[in-house]
Amino acid sequence: MSTTTAETSAAANKEDSMAPAPRRATKRGESTPAVRLASHGILITASLIALFPVAWLVFLSLGPDKDDYLHPGRIWGKMTFDNYTFVLQETKFFDWLQTTMIVTLGTTLIGVVISATTGYAVSRMRFPGYRKFMWVLLVTQMFPVAVLMVPMYQILSELQLIDSYLGLILVYCTTTVPYCAWLMKGYFDTIPFEIDEAGRVDGLTPFGTFARLILPLAKPGLAVAAFYSFLTAFGEVAFAATFMLSDTKYTFAVGLQTFVSEHDAQRNLMAATAVLIAIPVSAFFYFVQKNLVTGLTAGGTKG
Repeated sequence: MSTTTAETSAAANKEDSMAPAPRRATKRGESTPAVRLASHGILITASLIALFPVAWLVFLSLGPDKDDYLHPGRIWGKMTFDNYTFVLQETKFFDWLQTTMIVTLGTTLIGVVISATTGYAVSRMRFPGYRKFMWVLLVTQMFPVAVLMVPMYQILSELQLIDSYLGLILVYCTTTVPYCAWLMKGYFDTIPFEIDEAGRVDGLTPFGTFARLILPLAKPGLAVAAFYSFLTAFGEVAFAATFMLSDTKYTFAVGLQTFVSEHDAQRNLMAATAVLIAIPVSAFFYFVQKNLVTGLTAGGTKG
């Protein structure tokens, strides 16, 4: 009888070993391999779509003839860097670079300082009309450029700031400061008010509290404001073309237009210049990119 029991037990163990292993239950929030594969495929496709215009611009910049964009397949056999050599040696590229850097960095510095102090004041202080003041800043953004062009030109002319770096910087600040002030106000709202009180207990003035305690905590918000100000001043065309009269004081955006005339367009030189122009922007983005995501999202956590 014991022999029969042992044989039965062995047969049961054999059947258990041959049975398929149970599937591992998918945990909540864990994606399946098919979902992960699909998501990776979508991300790769989106990345290729985003990179294609940049790669295409670089490819066209290597074509020696202005009409190569019409027959891009012919560029493969005659790629050259002559376009870059011409732009760097035969045009006022470095004058444009100097003007662009002065204007963009000046706009970024002045704009961030004004917007940060404005946003902090509205976030922490309750003075008469502080809510209406922020709405007035938004109203200034509702006027089209064509409407603002003439009065701004008259004001700059009376101040003798036409064809000057300072004049263009001030014009750009009127565009960047209202948005950045709202941005910084939302970010300062997320910083606990107890930090200000601790600074006052330690004997700091309101400005000392702002400079020594609040600003270090607001680096992500400052990075977003700086990036927005930089891009706005870097790529703007209408104001720069109107208020800067000397060809040596053109910004990059205006300098690109010199390659286009009424009857001709040197698109190969435009492509090469555009690639060179992208370098400063890419460098600035790399400098502030660590704080961009935090700064863009933090201001929305508290109204």
